[in-house]
Amino acid sequence: MTNTEETIVALATPSGTGAIGVIRLSGPDAITIANSVFKGKDLTQQPSHTIHFGNIVDEDFILDEVLISLFVGPKSYTRENVIEISCHGSNYIIESIIKLLLKKGARLAKAGEFTLRAFLNGQMDLSQAEAVADLIASNSKASQQVALQQLRGGFSSQLQGLRDQLVQFASLIELELDFAEEDVEFANRDQLKRLIHDIIKVISALIQSFELGNAIKQGINTVIAGRPNAGKSTLLNALLNEERAIVSHIPGTTRDTIEEVLNINGINFRLIDTAGIREATDAIEKIGVERTMEKIAQSALVVYVYDAATLTSEELKNDIASLEREGVTILPIANKADLLSLDVVEELNESGTLTISAKEKTSINELHSKIYHSAVKDQLDGNETLVTNIRHLEALQRTETALANVLRGIDTVTSDFLSMDIKQALHYLGEITGAVTTDDLLDNIFSKFCIGK
Repeated sequence: MTNTEETIVALATPSGTGAIGVIRLSGPDAITIANSVFKGKDLTQQPSHTIHFGNIVDEDFILDEVLISLFVGPKSYTRENVIEISCHGSNYIIESIIKLLLKKGARLAKAGEFTLRAFLNGQMDLSQAEAVADLIASNSKASQQVALQQLRGGFSSQLQGLRDQLVQFASLIELELDFAEEDVEFANRDQLKRLIHDIIKVISALIQSFELGNAIKQGINTVIAGRPNAGKSTLLNALLNEERAIVSHIPGTTRDTIEEVLNINGINFRLIDTAGIREATDAIEKIGVERTMEKIAQSALVVYVYDAATLTSEELKNDIASLEREGVTILPIANKADLLSLDVVEELNESGTLTISAKEKTSINELHSKIYHSAVKDQLDGNETLVTNIRHLEALQRTETALANVLRGIDTVTSDFLSMDIKQALHYLGEITGAVTTDDLLDNIFSKFCIGK
């Protein structure tokens, strides 16, 4: 566990040579330590949220010209005194300044210790702290927006509202225990039932949102599958608008998977071009087909491409049936529209099947849209809360189980057992926001952060 009486220091920018590096100090002595090596204005006499130019000096030797940003607690990221030194990005300069600050009394920060202090000092709750790491790691507009919404407290506010209502009923039931001999009922059981049903409904929706939330955070695995020579590799190239995969008229050209990322409307889709699905003619092709089936089982979306000019509707139906897996959405796409008559294309489109020509790159924009909506559906409008963290998911599932126990026993068990089940639900909800924590939990969470954050 961190000792908040100590002043910590770390490089806040990525290591390696760059234009500038930012060294961050936080703790009770941050300002005095920085002031002891800074030649410029007296930092101890300056107001918060100001920037000062001067030199960092080790005895009489000037290490660098710097800008120092001054944040006086509690008006800072950690609610402690914080100093940020912007120096030139030389590794030698950065290391020399950090060594000097260590010599003056600071210690090296652990991974995530600045954000841990922000949590311990009440600047943010635990789910918001975890959102900081997600925001840093975000690699698409959607993942950035989801992390930012959580950082701003949207998820926390929703959970806190549920928790407050449960606490109110828990206190009434506790009151009943104090008057057990009088056999009085302070907590209306019908109202409690309605509340538990309402809370379970909200929690169930949050649990269901994890599938999309996690997909947005990690990227959505999207397999391009089909029979040999159906145009899978040509389609991959068309979607990416570059010649990424080798294309040949010879069936079975793709023997191994090819993976690329395609961003559609701010969401990353991890496109996986696979070997054609058929009875393998040699050992290498057999391995390729096995890998295709493995990738399909691990994916959220399968774009099943078929040659609309040769594949019968019965063959298509059998192919799709063989690919069906729990949790996997299959999107059939009729390819080689350039070889079809206009009547056949219209008939396919009227049936709801998108018809494209990967070779001629026709209807690719429509396919982008179809891929997006097949994965996201109507679940993403920018305002709803999405669960992206497996720890949160597990806590919500345990909360749901505890609340189900409340419902089962509400008319049959005594107030003391009812109180225990409600407290259990409150405990699990509290684990998400940090109202309930252990040192092991905090160490596990913040050890995954980068140093300097």
